[in-house]
Order: sequence, then structure tokens, then C-alpha cells
Amino acid sequence: MTKPVTPQDMFDLWQKMVNPGAYPLQSLMFPVLDVKEIEKKIGELEVVEHWLKANVNMVALTIKSLQFQRDMLKGGEKVMAEADKGEVPNPAMWAWNMMAEATKASAPPEDAPRKRGRKRGP
Repeated sequence: MTKPVTPQDMFDLWQKMVNPGAYPLQSLMFPVLDVKEIEKKIGELEVVEHWLKANVNMVALTIKSLQFQRDMLKGGEKVMAEADKGEVPNPAMWAWNMMAEATKASAPPEDAPRKRGRKRGP
């Protein structure tokens, strides 16, 4: 049988969650004056920060890949709709056509002023 959980066990668990450094609970109210302990805590928090940034970057990468998959499927639906009209697409040209459409979508409007480069003299 398992050992029953006592209130002392629950308090110890709570104290470990609140204060993982195993300091007495009073250390939350009074600052630690040991430089080594502060540097250790800073190092631990920097590790946590890097881990969180890595997770954020992984989520952003997942979102971008799902958006890419969605756009590819929408492009496939367009090709199938054209095939239903009687136009048979050339399968070798799908990448070229997709890039041409992406370039048109990201191009600035025709009436937008263009930046002129600096003239280079002799």
C-alpha cells in the first residue's frame, strides 16, 4: 500500500516549489547577501530564458511551416480548378508558376515611387 500524504508532506512540496533553492522560507523576505548564490541564481534564470526563447522559436517555425502547407494546398486547389475547366497544367511548371505568383503578390504597386541609387562617377 502507498503511504498516506500528510499535511507536512504537502507543506514540504509547496516549499520546494516556491523556494527550489532549499533556502528557508524567510529568504523570500530578506535578500541573499552571498555573491556566489546570486550569480548561481542569475545563471539558472539565464538558462531558463534561453530555453523559453528556443521554445518560442520552435512555435514560430511550426506556425510558418503550417502556413506554407496551407498556401501549397490552396495552390493545389487552384490547379485542380483550372484542370476542371479543361486547361491541363504542365506538371513540370508548378514551381515556376508558384514563384511567379508569389513575386506578383510581394511586388510593390506600379505607381509607387522607386528609390534611386546613388550615381557613381568616374
